[in-house]
Amino acid sequence: MNKHHESTGPAGEQQITLRGPADLADALPYLMGFYPNDSVVMVALHGGRGRFGGRLRLGIPQSAGEWGPVADQLAECLISGSEKRDGRPDAIVVFLCQDSADGGSGRLTMERLRPFAQRLRTACGALDVPVLEALCISDGRYWSYCCPDSRCCPTQGKPLALPGTTVMAAAAAYAGIHVRGTLRDMEARLEPLRAPAEASAQEQALDEAGPSMMARILDEQAREGVARETVRMARGLMERLGTTAPAPPALADIQDDRLISHDEAAAVILGLQDRDTRDKAAAWMEGPEAQSALRLWRALARRCVGPYGEHAAAPLTLAGWVSWSTGDEPGARVALTLALRADPDYTFAQLLHRACNEGLDPEALRRCLRGERDEKEGDASAGAAVPVDAANRKSVCRARRSRPLPHGGRRRGTGRRLTEARRGPRMPGAVRPGVAGAGRRTAGAERGYGRRGTRTRR
Repeated sequence: MNKHHESTGPAGEQQITLRGPADLADALPYLMGFYPNDSVVMVALHGGRGRFGGRLRLGIPQSAGEWGPVADQLAECLISGSEKRDGRPDAIVVFLCQDSADGGSGRLTMERLRPFAQRLRTACGALDVPVLEALCISDGRYWSYCCPDSRCCPTQGKPLALPGTTVMAAAAAYAGIHVRGTLRDMEARLEPLRAPAEASAQEQALDEAGPSMMARILDEQAREGVARETVRMARGLMERLGTTAPAPPALADIQDDRLISHDEAAAVILGLQDRDTRDKAAAWMEGPEAQSALRLWRALARRCVGPYGEHAAAPLTLAGWVSWSTGDEPGARVALTLALRADPDYTFAQLLHRACNEGLDPEALRRCLRGERDEKEGDASAGAAVPVDAANRKSVCRARRSRPLPHGGRRRGTGRRLTEARRGPRMPGAVRPGVAGAGRRTAGAERGYGRRGTRTRR
């Protein structure tokens, strides 16, 4: 289970009246911006007419033993978060979305999840906020856990309306609201390459580039050169992507992957592990370059294969930032959630994820990044080297400095590590990359490469 839940602010000003479970089930993808697979979704309602407020999504825990604690946490998070924005909710609607393995046992899935639905209703009721409706959506049908009338809610469930045929679909189209496919589809665009040959070649390129790149990042004198090279190479890849004729949506990611070599991807991925370099790249957040940057960060996230899964936190966070900056909040939440799954302690992703969920305006961060970019460009044009005290910089990107491990040692992780024989000799002071356990955090653990004074990975 991923502990970093997703929530959104209140819905827009468009007024739509939903009548009964069928309309609620049809409205869910438009409320979220995608079809939430394997998810529990809770929506706050306000006022006598049930105005939609905050929304919260979390992957359904696989173990039934987790359902009770998770239900308590979700109820408290949604209610307390709603109180900060719109006031205490008057009711809550719950959705449990999970298809069966064979695509034809939706009723069995519904019955299996019934205790979870009941636990959610109890948790909300304990906080004096009733659950108005609890629905299970599985295999193209929906069931109500609250309605006892078999005439409107039969035991075999009722089929979902065909996409695009309801009042909600028409209103969403009029308002410019788009459903971006399923959550699984959105995550697949950001997950590591699956083709064995491609993944093996990319892992080899990362293995070969890693020792020399990390040694240069840890060298105070050489780090600026790494930053310049990384930014220059990333900009060149963006221009390459931007000048290539767009492919159909189904082939767009495949085309982008073919335009970037394994060595180029390895160099930029490793370069982005330095925090200052990543912050320079975050300035490509608006205008014509934003879409090219988003394509690049997605492509680089897919190249973080095998034991380099934790390295995906940087490109995934950049992808989430560009998505949020350009108005794609659902895409931002998906990318930032995956970034925190790769590295639960990645501070930049934590801050962006929280800010996006709380409905903050990204313009404040955009202004900060513009100011830093303009300042550096002005210094460069004047030929002056102006030292910057990192402790006094105001950017949200620098909220916390990584703490080195004692004696340059390597930290423990829950992910898979390759053997020393396969990975090659270990350079002094370096840490082997690994894959962090999804959603787990270790108290006091900080990400760093083991040298005092370095500014990496945050």
